[in-house]
Amino acid sequence: MDLLKSTQTVIKEALEKLGYQDSMFELLKEPLRVLTVRIPVRMDNGEVKVFTGYRAQHNDAVGPTKGGIRFHPAVTEDEVKALSIWMSLKAGIVDLPYGGGKGGIICDPREMSFRELERLSRGYVRAISQLVGPTKDIPAPDVFTNSQIMAWMMDEYSAIREFDSPGFITGKPISLGGSHGRETATAKGVTICIREAAKRRSIDLKGARIVVQGFGNAGSYLSKFMHDAGAKVVGISDAYGALYDPNGLDIDYLLDRRDSFGTVTKLFTNTITNKELLELECDILVPAAIENQITGANAHDIKAKIVVEAANGPTTLEATKILTERGILLVPDVLASAGGVTVSYFEWVQNNQGYYWSEEEVEEKLEKVMVRSFENIYSLSQTRRVDMRLAAYMAGVRKMAEASRFRGWV
Repeated sequence: MDLLKSTQTVIKEALEKLGYQDSMFELLKEPLRVLTVRIPVRMDNGEVKVFTGYRAQHNDAVGPTKGGIRFHPAVTEDEVKALSIWMSLKAGIVDLPYGGGKGGIICDPREMSFRELERLSRGYVRAISQLVGPTKDIPAPDVFTNSQIMAWMMDEYSAIREFDSPGFITGKPISLGGSHGRETATAKGVTICIREAAKRRSIDLKGARIVVQGFGNAGSYLSKFMHDAGAKVVGISDAYGALYDPNGLDIDYLLDRRDSFGTVTKLFTNTITNKELLELECDILVPAAIENQITGANAHDIKAKIVVEAANGPTTLEATKILTERGILLVPDVLASAGGVTVSYFEWVQNNQGYYWSEEEVEEKLEKVMVRSFENIYSLSQTRRVDMRLAAYMAGVRKMAEASRFRGWV
């Protein structure tokens, strides 16, 4: 089942549980706007290559739409649509004045030069500039994009609209109005969710065995935070394989040795497969790689007591059902990875008021938001007797549905 269909399935169920009519589902099942753009880029060899990009704006009833831009060869229009719906849900879960947006360009940045990436980034902004802005739609980094790419995009936007450029994009370098704590925000949010989930299952984080699938931005920072909290990270993986040590891996050593794309396992000979990694004996499993990793085929073999989704859509709906029936606490992606959009919101607020916070202030505010959101969804799942994913969707869709109703759209 693809991402868009499974997202729509859960939204439909959440709206029914909240007592909304079918017309509300009809409004929320697809983005209000999807723009497809073609971006001509002169490559270093003098040839012109034309790239396809997308920007989806799911729903702006609550406020401007917000969401990342990914550069990836596998980007599709349906994926961008589904991810924009998830951004709406995340914003609703942590109670931000945003709807969801998402962008993507079909390209492989690993095979492009720095200059080619800059031309592509600037071309994308020129193509979507009519639709975006600090009060309309605010982009951010995502898969294979970073603060440098955001800086180029902001510079291009400021040439088109001179008066409101800093708040147009988040995830910028600090010197261009970025926020402290943005780089580690997603992993910090996941860390807070792991801590709260461990409390609910009476697991002491000190000495708890943790497996992290994926060693990119979220996975590597998360492994470090867990290691520093006294937990034993017994397994990690990247695109090429996985490492396992029952006594805990030396995370600082691995972080030192990994390359710019987060890969480190190539340096080792005694690796295990990703499949074996997911089925390891552990207390907490964190899928932080790509979608559809825990499925109906392997959900019965998961030995963790808690699964916390740091990646987008790593567990299928069938697997969610199996894990819940087995008594495993699943903390869904739309809650666990909401730290990123929360600190993006803080960055936008700081840009709008021209007053910047210290790292301690950002972390303190993030802590409050994530703990409140976790408690809210956990108690909703208990009182309504639904799994955490459905509870999160109910919490996430509620504000948006209410705002759409008040505006008279439905």
